This record gives sequence, C-alpha cells and structure tokens, in this order.
Amino acid sequence: MNSNSDLQIAGDILEVQHLLQPAREHPATVAEFVGLARTIAADRARWEPLVRYDTTTRWYHRLHTGPGYEVWLLSWVPGQGSGLHDHGRSSGVLTVLEGRLTERTERAARALGSGAQRVFAPGYVHEVVNDSLEPAVSLHIYYPGLTEMPMHAAQCAPAAVDVVPA
Repeated sequence: MNSNSDLQIAGDILEVQHLLQPAREHPATVAEFVGLARTIAADRARWEPLVRYDTTTRWYHRLHTGPGYEVWLLSWVPGQGSGLHDHGRSSGVLTVLEGRLTERTERAARALGSGAQRVFAPGYVHEVVNDSLEPAVSLHIYYPGLTEMPMHAAQCAPAAVDVVPA
C-alpha cells in the first residue's frame, strides 16, 4: 500500500466515529425523495387499504409528513384530471402506483404506467389526466410541502403520447 495514501494517513475510518455522517432520518436530496417514493410504492399494505374512488372529484389523502415535506396519495377514475397547474415553490416526485396516467406539458404528452416516476422543480407546469378506461392511483411527494397550486389557462401538447416505461 502507498504510505502517502489518504487511507494510510487517516487510519481506520471506523476508529473515528465522530467524523462519520449520521444516517439521515428524512430525505434531503432529489434522489432520496425518489427513493422514498419507491419505498412507499413497494409497500402496498401501507397505501392500498386507504385508496378510495370518487366519481365527482379526484380523491386525495395525506399519507405522511416529514420536516418540510409531505406525501399524498391520489386516485383517478377514468376522465379525471388535474387541470394545467404548477406547484408554486414546491419541487416534487410523482409516482404511478396503479393504472395509467397521462402527463401533458406544453412540449409533450407522456403515458405513465404503473411504476413510472416524474420529478419536477418549482414552477413546472403540467396537467395529469386519467385517459384510460381503468382507475389509477398515484403518489406525490412535495418539498417543501404544497402551499399553492396555481392553475394555468394555456393549452398543453396534443393527445399523442410518448410512452414512459415503468
């Protein structure tokens, strides 16, 4: 081993516990929020019994909160949509848990199947719609927690979609 290597100089890193970063209890990066969404998606027993379908409006339920973020569970019957909107100062992760949704922006429309994820920054304008014949369920994580959802009047891309694999 090279005697000038950092490892040799520092010694055994496990001997200096005070220098190690403690594991985070809550996510703080985009990758960690995506990971949280995947973990929740995989735990069907946690969210599936809570799902309700409402034919008059989209159903939603706040599933979890953490320091500065919140996790929402939404259901979509065929034909329901969000309308064109952004999320104010919040970033987010959208994960399709069950069924199929279409995300439309001014540039493109994407079919999102079960397992598909979309990550967005503050000010990202989109519309989410259930264009299928079956109900759908999605998970949404917002950081910071969602305090506004301004609606927009402009139109999105036409109905032709790019398929995003799950």
